Amino acid sequence: MLLQHCKWNLYQVDITKNYFEIFGLEPGYRVDVADLSERYRELQREVHPDRFADRGEREQRLSVQFATYVNEGLDTLKSPVKRAEYLLELQGVAFDAQNKTTSDGAFLMQQMQLREELSEVRDQDDPEAALDTLSAHAGELLKQLEDEFQASFEKQDYSQAAAVVDKLHFITKLEHEIEQLESQLLDY
Repeated sequence: MLLQHCKWNLYQVDITKNYFEIFGLEPGYRVDVADLSERYRELQREVHPDRFADRGEREQRLSVQFATYVNEGLDTLKSPVKRAEYLLELQGVAFDAQNKTTSDGAFLMQQMQLREELSEVRDQDDPEAALDTLSAHAGELLKQLEDEFQASFEKQDYSQAAAVVDKLHFITKLEHEIEQLESQLLDY
């Protein structure tokens, strides 16, 4: 049991702790998702609202609040983009979620080319193979950007790290669109 030493008393729960502290992790971009999931399950066993159904209203409310915070933390730390944003937010770097963009012209051209390739997948002789190739390319780009973010963050070059996060948004959106198209192609 990873958190066996942490039998949570709801009156001692501190939701002002950051997500890394709640999960007992060192703050950083690389996260062992299996370890994170195990820690999540352990926390949920301790604070899930079902465990407090027969308790007083205050304990039930605290349990719901903490369980919600744990769920938000898991969602944030599991997502490479959300985790990167969160790390920067912990350093005081704010984000405008509505206006994600990049001024990197070469990157934007590359994104336009990838989107064009995506729009032409259905017209290929082997759409699934074309989609696999595009998906692999997007995965490579994501890995490169993750490495770039980590390097910038570790150097405390937060403005560069924030610029990389903007690019991560583009790539993750492309990956989502690839998954959607793949699902549509498999439904035929």
